[in-house]
Order: sequence, then structure tokens, then C-alpha cells
Amino acid sequence: MSRALALLAAALMFTLCACSDISRSDFRAAYVTTGGGNARAGRNAIRRYGCNACHDIPGVPGARGLVGPPLGGIGTRQYIAGELPNTAANLMRWIQHPHSVEPHTAMPEMGVTDDDSRDIAAYLYTLRGSD
Repeated sequence: MSRALALLAAALMFTLCACSDISRSDFRAAYVTTGGGNARAGRNAIRRYGCNACHDIPGVPGARGLVGPPLGGIGTRQYIAGELPNTAANLMRWIQHPHSVEPHTAMPEMGVTDDDSRDIAAYLYTLRGSD
């Protein structure tokens, strides 16, 4: 990668994380972990897809749902849905196609795009504590 391109990428990451309460280090780590996910965009996508209706999600306004599990600390959990190792690829798969993992899950298929699942996973990976 050329130096100019690297500086542009760094400036873009700084700009994106400066507009939110996500720390630069959390933003950067989530970006790397998910292969380019934007945690700030992920927080917005969570609201667009209505994830906040069923889950309690720290940092997402109105996300106090009691249907699905609370997602605080998901970035440090060992498993997703009680059976998938917590990797970025598995989290994105679960977000997009939960019924392919657990056919009887109450989590609906929401038509989440590849880019949105990457961004949502990036936001969720910033959630390292219990609240």
C-alpha cells in the first residue's frame, strides 16, 4: 500500500471514529477483526434493521429489548448462539442467516447485506464489557 493511501485510510478511520463515542482503539480493532467493518455504520444498521427491538445493546438508543439475549460483552464471549465459536465470519453468518445455524431460533432472517453484517459485527466487537 502506498504511503499516501495508508495516510488516507488512517484519516478516514480517525474521521469515522471521531464522530462517535467508540474509542479509536476499539474502532481500529473492530475494523481489523471484521476485515473492514465500520463500527459507527454498524450501530446505525442495528437500528435500521430493528435489532434494538429484541436486544439490549449498549450504546444503541432505544435498544432495551428483552426477547433476545443482551449483547453487552459479546466481543469477549466464546460462542455465538451457544454453538458457533465467536469469530468475525461466524458472527456475520449468524447476523445474516441465523436459521442456517439454528433452524428453530426466534431470530428472524432480516435480509442483512454482506456490508451491513460486517459493520454490525464491527460494532458488536466494540462491546467488550457487560454493559
